[in-house]
Amino acid sequence: MDTAPVGPDAFAERWTGVLVSTGYVALDRATLVGRVRGLTDVVYAALAAPEPDTAAVEKVGTALVELSLTGAATLAASVRLFGELLSGPHLPALQGALTSGFVAAQQERIFRDQEAIRRAALEARRGVEAALLASEARFRAMFTQAAIGIVITDAVGTLLEVNAAFAAMFGYPEAELVGMSAADLRFPDEPAAMREPFAEMVAGERDHYRMERLLKRADGTGLWVDQSVSLVRDENGAPRFMVGMMEDITERHSLEERLRHQANHDPLTGLGNRALFSERLAAAFALGEENRVGVCYLDLDGFKVINDSLGHDVGDELLVAVAARLDALVTAPNRLVARMGGDEFVVLVEQSTGRDELVDLAERILAALAEPVSIGGHRLSVSASIGVVERPVAGTSPAETMRDADVTLYWAKADGKNRWADYDPDRNAREVARFTLSARMPAAVESEEFYVDYQPIVRLADGSLVGVEALVRWAHPEFGRLGPDQFIGLAEETGLIVPIGRWVLREAAGQARRWRDAYGCRAPRVSVNLAARQTEEPTLVADVGTILAAADIPANAIQLELTESAIMETTGKPLAALHGLADLGVRIAIDDFGTGYSNLAYLRHLPVHAIKLAGSFMEGLRGIPAADPADSQIVTSLVSLAHVLGLEVIAEGVEEPQQADRLGAIGCDSAQGWLYAKPGPPEEIERWLDATADVTAGR
Repeated sequence: MDTAPVGPDAFAERWTGVLVSTGYVALDRATLVGRVRGLTDVVYAALAAPEPDTAAVEKVGTALVELSLTGAATLAASVRLFGELLSGPHLPALQGALTSGFVAAQQERIFRDQEAIRRAALEARRGVEAALLASEARFRAMFTQAAIGIVITDAVGTLLEVNAAFAAMFGYPEAELVGMSAADLRFPDEPAAMREPFAEMVAGERDHYRMERLLKRADGTGLWVDQSVSLVRDENGAPRFMVGMMEDITERHSLEERLRHQANHDPLTGLGNRALFSERLAAAFALGEENRVGVCYLDLDGFKVINDSLGHDVGDELLVAVAARLDALVTAPNRLVARMGGDEFVVLVEQSTGRDELVDLAERILAALAEPVSIGGHRLSVSASIGVVERPVAGTSPAETMRDADVTLYWAKADGKNRWADYDPDRNAREVARFTLSARMPAAVESEEFYVDYQPIVRLADGSLVGVEALVRWAHPEFGRLGPDQFIGLAEETGLIVPIGRWVLREAAGQARRWRDAYGCRAPRVSVNLAARQTEEPTLVADVGTILAAADIPANAIQLELTESAIMETTGKPLAALHGLADLGVRIAIDDFGTGYSNLAYLRHLPVHAIKLAGSFMEGLRGIPAADPADSQIVTSLVSLAHVLGLEVIAEGVEEPQQADRLGAIGCDSAQGWLYAKPGPPEEIERWLDATADVTAGR
C-alpha cells in the first residue's frame, strides 16, 4: 500500500502554489484551495487502495484542464510534486494516470478548437459575400491568435499559410515556411506507415486524421507533436486545402518516457526490472511457435553475509557493480538483463539458438563475477548460482518457463553454489513427486495410510525365530505401495518423522501384545527404527513409556534401532534420551554397523545392547570364487569385538545358505534377510510361529 509523508491539507496547499505559479485560474485562492483539496482527497484515496486506482486519478488530470490549467509546465510541476511528497510502489502508475487524464482532456479541448477552426474555414469559402467576410474575419482571428500551431497547405502538402505559433514551434521565420513541402518537416527514418494517412488525404480518400508523431525542427532536433489534419474540398468535392493543427508535446512526451523508464527500470542499478522483463518475455513468446527462448536466472551466493557484516550501503554498491558486469556481457539486441529484486538477476535471450548458447552465457557470467570488486576499502569476492532454461516456446508459457528457471536456480544452490544448473524434466518430476509426498504426508498420518510389515530375525544356532523388524510402508492413494526409502528421508527433512515414528512404535507395541497373548514366551521381540531427529524430542522417553504401558508389554519386548552415524554423534540431550530409554528396560541396537567410523571406546559408554552388521558385508560371504575374503575377516573381527563388549550381533541382508553357514561359523548370533523371508504382514510371522509349534509338537 502507498504512503504519503505529508497530510492532505499540507499537500493541497503545496499543490495550489504549484498551480498558481504555472498557470492562471480565475478563482480566488481560498476557492482554488477548496477545489484542489477535493482533488487531493481523490489522490490519497487512490494511494490507500490495495490496487492503484488509475481511473480516479485520470479524472484529477481532467479536472486540471477544466480549470484552464492546460500548460505543459503545470503537468510537469504536478508530477514532480507527486514524486516529492508521495511514495510507494503505486506512485509511477498514479503519476502516469495523472498525465494520461491531463493529456486526454487537453487533446479533447484542442480537438474542439480544431473543429471550430475547420468550420470557420469552410464557412470562409462558402456562402454569400457577407457571410464569407464574417467567417473570414473569425477564421483570421483564430488563425493568428491561436496558441497552437496552425498550417494551411494545398492539396498536395505545399505550405500556403502558417501562424506565428507554428513558426515558433519549428524554429523558422513564417516567410521561409511558406512554399515548403510538408515532407520537409518529417523526421528522418520515419516509418512509412506514419505517412499513409496523409497520402490517403491527398487522394481524397479520407477527410481527417489525428496522430502523435516526431517531426523535425529547423536545427534538426526532434519535435513531438499531437497533429490533427482536416481536408477542405472544393464545390465539386475534390481536395483543395488541408488545415493542420499541431500542439508541441515534446515535454510531455519526455515526461512520459521518464515515467515509463521509472516504471520499467530498477532505480538502484538502472537495469530493467521485473515488469520490463515480463513484458519482453511475453513478447518473445508471441513471435511464433517456431521461436526459441532462453533464461539465465541467477542469485548471488552469500549476499546476506555482506549486508549483515559490512552494511547495506556496501551491499548496494556491490549490486551496482554486479549489474554493470552483467550489462557489459549482454550487448546483443535480442538479450535483456534485469534485476528481479534483492540479489536476484535474470538474463533473457530472445530467439536463442539452443542450449549451448545459454550454457556459454552462464559460464561467462560466472567468470565475470569471479573477479573481486573493490568497494569502500574492501576487496569483495562474489559468486552466483544460475538456473538455465532453454526451450522452444511451443508447448509452454512464460509463467512455466520462469517457474522452471526458479526450480533450476534452487538446484544450483543445492548442488554447491557458484555453478549453473540446466533444467532437467526428469529431475523436476522427481522433485514434484517429493513435494507431492511431503504435502500429503500429514494427512496420511491422520488417515492411517501407513502400515507396518515385519521381517523375521532368526537365531543362527538353531534357526528359531527370536525377533522381527517392524518396517513402515505407505499405501499412497495415487502412487500405490511405497517403501521407506521413498519417504523416510523426506519425513526426516520435514520433521514428520516424529509423529510417524510414534505411530509405528505404537502399532508395533500393539502387535507385540497380540503375539504375546497368542504365543506367550515364544512371541518375538519387535525391533523398531528410531530416527536421529526423534532422539532430539524432549518427550521421547515419556512417549515410549506411555506406549509400552498402553500395550501392557515389558520394555525388553521392544528393541529400538539407530543407525551407526546417528548413535555415534549422540551427545547432550539425545544421549540422555538413550540412557533414559535403557533405564526403562528398552533394548538399543546400532543399525547398519560398519558403514561409518565407529569409535569403539565411545561405544563402550553407550547404552547399546546389540549391533546389526550392514548388509554390504554379506557379499563377501557368498560361496563363490569372486567373494571378497576381506569381508569375512572384517565380519569376524566385528563379531569378536562386539562379543567382548557384551553385545549381540545380528547380520542383515542374508540371502544365501552359504552366507548363513559362514556367519554361524564366525559366531554371529542372529540374521535376517530374504533367505528367511521378505518383509510381510503379521500373518506371515504367525504362520512361521505356527509351523515352528507344529515341528516342536511332532518331536
